[in-house]
Amino acid sequence: MWRKLARAAGCLGYLGLLTAVFALVSYFAFSQFVRRGVTSTPELFGLSEDEAEALLADQGLRLQWSEERFDEQMPAGHVLIQRPRAGTLVKRGVTVTVIMSLGPQRIEVPTVVGTALQAAQVTLAAAGLNVGRAINVFSEQGAPGIVVAQEPAGGSRAERDASVDLFLALENRSETYVMPDLVNQDYDQVRNYFERRGFRLGRVSYETYDGVAPGTVLRQYPLAGHPLHRGDVIALGVVAPEEPTLEDEAAEAEESLSSTAGLTSATNLGGAP
Repeated sequence: MWRKLARAAGCLGYLGLLTAVFALVSYFAFSQFVRRGVTSTPELFGLSEDEAEALLADQGLRLQWSEERFDEQMPAGHVLIQRPRAGTLVKRGVTVTVIMSLGPQRIEVPTVVGTALQAAQVTLAAAGLNVGRAINVFSEQGAPGIVVAQEPAGGSRAERDASVDLFLALENRSETYVMPDLVNQDYDQVRNYFERRGFRLGRVSYETYDGVAPGTVLRQYPLAGHPLHRGDVIALGVVAPEEPTLEDEAAEAEESLSSTAGLTSATNLGGAP
């Protein structure tokens, strides 16, 4: 009897083993059948369009653009976002949608040529740009301190917070003159002479000097024969006008009274019959 039970148990165990093997084989076969044509989406982040399209084609997938966005880090023309995400199981032949980068946002550089440095700084800051180097150059295109050139040029495009170099005009020192001798010359004539030619007179000191006519130039700076440039300040020492004395004032008053009396007398005479 025990032999029959042992034989029955052995048969049952063998049948159980066969059943387990069959179930395992069936599971793997079914899994392969289900997974047939399924692949994992590759990582496309940072790839160019051609690189992403080639990688997807190797796995039987297709590439489709969704939109483009500005990004400060990702270069233009590279994948910024993909859907579905990398590692997702999809069937071959499906489309992977990507968002491509436009690169850093670029803004138009305003034109600041012809403006002063301070005005150029305000204009560039309002546009989201910075002033780079301020370079002084000799130029005939603008007054001293005026922007005569810029890099990058106005109308071009640059990244936000980029620096714009400015070239500022220096006074043109190429025109050099020889300072004439002004001593003993009349101050009014000297002033008119220099002002008509674009020079400017600086400090004029007046002082008394016996024996010399008022308004006569006594001293000058720069000295005669020295080089002179437009914009240089010319300083002069001039004989002061004479102050009237008490005798002069009395004589002038007497002359005024005499003139008034004569006029009254003449009027009266003229009105007489």
